[in-house]
Amino acid sequence: MPTMTYKCVNCGGGLIFDPDKQAFVCEYCGSAFTEAELTEIATEQAQTAEHGMDGAAPEVDTGTQVVYMCPSCGAQIVTDETTAATYCYYCHNPVVLSGRLSGEWAPDFVLPFAIDRDEAVKRFLDWVKKKRFVPGGFFRKDQIEKLSGVYYPYWIGSFDVRANLVGSADKVRKVRTGDTEITTVENFSIERRADIHFDNYMRTAFSKMERKLADGVHPYVLGDLRPFTSAYLTGFMAEKRDIENNDFAKETRERIEQYAGDMIRRTAEEYTNVYARPKSTIHKRDWKYALLPVWVLTYKGADGVMYYFTMNGQTGTVCGKLPVDRMKLNLTAGGIAAAVAAVLGLVVYFI
Repeated sequence: MPTMTYKCVNCGGGLIFDPDKQAFVCEYCGSAFTEAELTEIATEQAQTAEHGMDGAAPEVDTGTQVVYMCPSCGAQIVTDETTAATYCYYCHNPVVLSGRLSGEWAPDFVLPFAIDRDEAVKRFLDWVKKKRFVPGGFFRKDQIEKLSGVYYPYWIGSFDVRANLVGSADKVRKVRTGDTEITTVENFSIERRADIHFDNYMRTAFSKMERKLADGVHPYVLGDLRPFTSAYLTGFMAEKRDIENNDFAKETRERIEQYAGDMIRRTAEEYTNVYARPKSTIHKRDWKYALLPVWVLTYKGADGVMYYFTMNGQTGTVCGKLPVDRMKLNLTAGGIAAAVAAVLGLVVYFI
């Protein structure tokens, strides 16, 4: 399993993707490179790795974790089976585990981070300040340093559906003249047929990501998707998929066909009653595999539960599952109770 660090051609330092500059920068000498320049660098590094001079590293399976050799310093890097990009904990160079993103595992697209870490921290602090009963430990300095930019894998589907609605319908009209009400019922045969295209239907492709939080940071502007290159992963974490689109094929088919049925049924809303059941069938489907950006912060509460803060790395949309400081809550409740008791005491006194 080859590993790769994109190195600055000027000083040899590791390159990372800068969301603010939308370029690949060296934190040591300040050099910046375009995607085309990085592609050329990556090609040269891959050729070097093939000759066994750099980058080719053995994989050691340790059960649920895998050990790699850092191509920069030779230190061991321990990762989960699904990790595709990480850091070396010794030399701090970003490392892309390129073997996990090649062949059948190669993503079709990547959506680069548009919000950098400083901005992510600022937005996190602005958000958490509004939460009165969050424990102080949730946003202390050493906790905030754990905020990580992660590319999570998603399946993005498009579907062509044929839908029809055949049956009967009626229109009921009522007219009142004085004390007399006249009801008129007109009967019709109806037939509706449509070809409907659905685009950008998204499903999480990573079982470890909590579905509620993953969906909570949507939507993404998918028009900004770019053809995948591993260079965009430098400086961030990344996970590869462990869910295939076949795993939720039945659920997807039922949902898409229901959407289509609801749409064609709405074309008959002019009638009072419709006696027809819509039918729809997917006749073409296409799935694309993409990596999308998320800022993630986790916190293990005093109750042993893992809490999360997630933020869309493109739009800044925030979602979280926050811990509650019971002491703060009880003190506030006690203060309110005392204030109410004092007011009631005054009322009784004046009465």
